[in-house]
Amino acid sequence: MKYALSFILILLVNLSSFATDTKIIVRAKAKDAKFIGSSLGGAEVIIRDKMTNAILAQGKTEGSTGDTSLIMKTPLERGLSITDDKTAKFMANINIDEPTFITIEVYSTIKNEKARVSASTDMWLIPGKDILGEGVILEIPGFLINIETPNTNQDLSLAAIKKEPLKLKAKVVMMCGCPINKNGLWDSEHIEVKAIVKLNNTVLKEVPLTFVTTNMFEGDLTLEKAGTYQVILYAYDNTTGNTGVDKATYVVTK
Repeated sequence: MKYALSFILILLVNLSSFATDTKIIVRAKAKDAKFIGSSLGGAEVIIRDKMTNAILAQGKTEGSTGDTSLIMKTPLERGLSITDDKTAKFMANINIDEPTFITIEVYSTIKNEKARVSASTDMWLIPGKDILGEGVILEIPGFLINIETPNTNQDLSLAAIKKEPLKLKAKVVMMCGCPINKNGLWDSEHIEVKAIVKLNNTVLKEVPLTFVTTNMFEGDLTLEKAGTYQVILYAYDNTTGNTGVDKATYVVTK
């Protein structure tokens, strides 16, 4: 019995000796923009064992959004990195003793739940074979959109609206926090921003919003009836196909 226990202990020690710390870098990159980092609270990263669903590592990306010129203006060639030492990343150190099929999940952004988008991929992780450098880059599509006025808690009077239309204002930003400007690197001229207006769940019309200043769009909202209005405000880039949405509900009284 004593020898059997000794054999088992030796076997367990030998098996554990094969376990190796393996590093992997994960990054979240906004579609048509830069990396998601500390300025927006980072992107949440979860690495799971694909077979058991067990979480092997979890954290958030930290660092800068990256070098604008390198990411957005330098022609992409094979082997050319678009990251540097400061570019936002999450680095996990995973202890495995055999090749492991993993799922990498990224959730962004942490600060804005309404605009949170997920992306994931599967891959093999080999013991001792670190995945560093650029690491694994997952693309996060969308825009960060916030309807700033009218406030959803604001009392709205139909009589007042008939005298002066509501000024509908929305902030539209790239998912990395990068600014949208007229004729800028992220050009407002390429982004269509409109509000779908519904009364009691029936679509009434679409209201276009125009660019006024960095990240800000606005338009006039005229209403003819009292009731509960839903506004679905969207942004659409016809060049990249990037999209984003925010919603608000307003109660208009007589």
